[in-house]
Amino acid sequence: MPMNIGELLDNLPPRVLNLLRDAGICAEQMGFRAYSVGGIVRDLFLGRENFDVDIVIEGRAIAFASRFSADYDARIIKHKKFETANLQFPDGFKADVAMARTETYERPGALPFVVPGSIREDLSRRDFTINTLAVSLNPRLFGDLIELFNARDDIKNRLIRVLHDRSFIDDPTRVFRAARFEQRLGFMIESNTEKLIRDAVSEGYIGRLSDYRIASELRLILDEKDPSRPLQRLDGLGVFSSPGIKGGRNKEVERLLRRIDEMKLMV
Repeated sequence: MPMNIGELLDNLPPRVLNLLRDAGICAEQMGFRAYSVGGIVRDLFLGRENFDVDIVIEGRAIAFASRFSADYDARIIKHKKFETANLQFPDGFKADVAMARTETYERPGALPFVVPGSIREDLSRRDFTINTLAVSLNPRLFGDLIELFNARDDIKNRLIRVLHDRSFIDDPTRVFRAARFEQRLGFMIESNTEKLIRDAVSEGYIGRLSDYRIASELRLILDEKDPSRPLQRLDGLGVFSSPGIKGGRNKEVERLLRRIDEMKLMV
């Protein structure tokens, strides 16, 4: 029988908890399954405040988002290629909606090819074990926890661990995210995961990312409360001296790298 974390969910602000309950009701009425996933679930177990609402739908996510946004009079931005949507509510609160999916990568660093999948398949494509927890939102199952990769053990032991050995080859942006999560949460990158990062960096996979994706990851890090720590970690992992990250980049990447240089964080 699945573990139910209803008591933990009660720690959320009423605004967030009611939104999740209403999302489950809406999904149930449409014949879909809805789940709260990722950071907000992870941070419930850490006792950290996190109101980034990510909802995954087993079903037509944009159809769900359209109906749900209409019920709430929310603004919706649709991304049909990936069957995702961003919702902004009249009070400024935001939520992201995505279709449960599987992903395949044509080549390292490329955006994935996406097809519909189950919640279990969706969790299996994620970056780190600590981000693979999901909670059912449909009324009869509300609060049931889905855990496939011993995520709670890694949360307890404060470890950042990838799901498979090709993780940083398929998506090298995970290198940036590993450092960002490690330093934000006060965790440690697990030893085999760190080896995989160093291998991916030394083999030049970072340089296969588009300028836009590198810039996006650098902006996220620079927006952290203390960006110096993840930047120092990335430098120690060899990211900023890796083949391809410097030279031939667009102006935005160059500007961000200069900003990092000015912070005297690079060797």
